[in-house]
Amino acid sequence: MSPSEPSAGTVAAARELGVLSLLALGINGIVGVGIFFTPNLVAALVPGRAGVFAYALTLLALLPVALTYARLGSRFDRDGGPYVWARAAFGEQIAFLVGFVAYASAVLSTAAVIAGLGEYTAPLLGWGDHKKLFAVCAALVFGAIALSGLKPSAWVWSSLTVLKLLPLLFLVGVFALGGHSASVESGSLGHVSWSRAVLLIVFPMQGFEIVPVPGSHVRSAARAIPIATIGSLVLCAGLYALLHLACVVAVPTLASQHTPLIAAAQALGGAHLATLVSAGTNVSAIGIGFGMMAMTPRYLAAVEAGGAENALIAHETRHHVPRRALFATLVLVVVLVSVGALSRLFVLSSVAVLFQYSVSVLALCVLALRRRNGLSPRDALSAPFALVALGIVAQAVERAELFVMSGIVAVALLLWFGRARLFR
Repeated sequence: MSPSEPSAGTVAAARELGVLSLLALGINGIVGVGIFFTPNLVAALVPGRAGVFAYALTLLALLPVALTYARLGSRFDRDGGPYVWARAAFGEQIAFLVGFVAYASAVLSTAAVIAGLGEYTAPLLGWGDHKKLFAVCAALVFGAIALSGLKPSAWVWSSLTVLKLLPLLFLVGVFALGGHSASVESGSLGHVSWSRAVLLIVFPMQGFEIVPVPGSHVRSAARAIPIATIGSLVLCAGLYALLHLACVVAVPTLASQHTPLIAAAQALGGAHLATLVSAGTNVSAIGIGFGMMAMTPRYLAAVEAGGAENALIAHETRHHVPRRALFATLVLVVVLVSVGALSRLFVLSSVAVLFQYSVSVLALCVLALRRRNGLSPRDALSAPFALVALGIVAQAVERAELFVMSGIVAVALLLWFGRARLFR
């Protein structure tokens, strides 16, 4: 079967996803827990109002990547996204590597989200300094709910998602209508780390890459996928920049705040607004944390099933849950939450997703030059800009983070060769 053809069982499936549905999917994938912890971390790297431009720079760096995903997603009438594109361009071995790194990125993101949930929610519920213990318990509860089945998991995730944008929009609205002009400490611009700030912001801005994944269920995919992919990234980047500006104006000591959005809400609207944002923070963290715990195992299941006839981890229960993949994911998340620092988890997730982006860009180049799947060399004009932007951002990666990323790639290669021998 050609990679551009719909997978088995999807030919007759109703194409229920249009532009608005995909746009909502992209925004939901981007707006998670990251933005609740990012403003103070960015302020420590880029003080004052200049930090707003770090979000603009991140947008400029990711736009060519989003364009790559938009072009490839509109040409492949099949579910899978980066794994499918890499398989079409480079074959099964590279596709396995890309799929495994995508899984690793999702695991790191899940761990970062749940660790962030511990930072915010544990003190509010009386857990005091036992933030990591709270995060571990949350991961176990999420795993137990996910194990109950796909349908109840989707209901829980959807119900929580509806509420998560409201506090953020309300905070921006109060800031915009209030005409606040508090003094802002500019800090020392001689010690600004733009590249590190951009690398950090990649974490809360990733998520648009999920838009092309359900490709076989999209109406007018050639139009809908590009609009939703690029539109979700641009809209969320604008929202994030406004939130950062509100934090900078309202909280002069932003870099030292552990809960920047709540501190900004307290300064702008008093206790009531702070309570609303705090509740929204927890709802968002719980929603995205549970959603990622439910979906991340499916990356592992898809990769493991890609070339194996007797897949073990990919086996699903009668409730459509890849139980073994869920258990493996839960163990990894618990370990990372127990030993990893929050900001480090953010960056490690960003490093992993940069690798995934880079391979997708290269896949576009190969397929366009070969004129495969309706692509032409003209479609790859954005690829050099994407690679340059990703290269610039990647320069901020530290040696320890590069070592971890190399370890992830090495594990992927070992698993590939082991699977090849097992199913030979």
